[in-house]
Amino acid sequence: MNEQIVQLQQEFEEKLAAVTAAADLEEIRIAFLGKNGSVTALTKQMGKLSPEEKKAFGQQVNTLKNACTEKINAKQAELAKAEMEREINSMPEFDVAVPPVLARGSYHPITLVQRKCEKIFRSMGFTVEDYSEVVTDYECFESLNIPKFHPARDMQDTYYLENGQLLKSQTSAAQNAIYRKYRDQLINEGKPIRAIFPGRCFRNESTDACHENTFFQMEGVMVDKNISISNLIFFMKTMLSEVFERDIKVRLRPGFFPFVEPGFELDINCLICGGEGCPSCKHSGWLELCPCGMIHPNVLREGGIDPDEYTGFAFGLGLTRLAMMKYGIKDIRDLNAAGLTNLSQFTDDK
Repeated sequence: MNEQIVQLQQEFEEKLAAVTAAADLEEIRIAFLGKNGSVTALTKQMGKLSPEEKKAFGQQVNTLKNACTEKINAKQAELAKAEMEREINSMPEFDVAVPPVLARGSYHPITLVQRKCEKIFRSMGFTVEDYSEVVTDYECFESLNIPKFHPARDMQDTYYLENGQLLKSQTSAAQNAIYRKYRDQLINEGKPIRAIFPGRCFRNESTDACHENTFFQMEGVMVDKNISISNLIFFMKTMLSEVFERDIKVRLRPGFFPFVEPGFELDINCLICGGEGCPSCKHSGWLELCPCGMIHPNVLREGGIDPDEYTGFAFGLGLTRLAMMKYGIKDIRDLNAAGLTNLSQFTDDK
């Protein structure tokens, strides 16, 4: 082998052996294998050699270059391993048998209430459905016996989009789709329609202790032959007693909703003030919780169901207000404020 190559190889190995850091290794790589490195410079001497000498010299240079590259890679892996071992050895000792102390997250109060309600209604044979937050005017109003320019639309300050769709102002917007989804089972197999569909709703409300522009509801429907108001009262009483795990004082009063006839307002005695009156219940002692009633024949007919043969009830449960009652939350705005100090206290709910 050319004496110059041998000398260069010895110099490389001496410097490589003294390397203790990745930065030093990179300097050696550049010094020998870089564009202006010592090994690279050997190739510039080949122009002075004869063809026979050039071939032999070129092979020796390539052998040296490959050897240097392999040794640099090996040294790089060695340094990385040593660094990892240093990090491991520098870590404080700990007992693996001691449970770690971790900061646990928590479910939102509305999520807890929603899951509780879903569990209760599943036990009574209801299915849980999901539905879009962006719907058409037909879904939210026309299919629910609220034609265009009907004054009942003034009850809901709706967010309309430029494409003509809207942010659903009530979970009732899913009713028509639910009827059409299950009507064949109802008519051909005699299986009643029993479904709940929770979701987020939007209205252009003036916010206060009991009103917010974004809130959560849970719509529920049951359709079969000979369904009556008694069935509605039974399911509502069962659900409320399970959610609150105690007897709850409620009242039914007449209420107008175009998609039910007759319609009712189911109010719950305010659990925050015990009925004495507070900002959450507008100092009335009662909180409107569950608009409900018997499904209007026009709504059933729009869903492809014969109202002369089938009847049903529908209810719209306010999950946001239910959470406020269950956990004693006095201001609805706390639920959307993302205050972890307030929300983290609900981790133990089952």
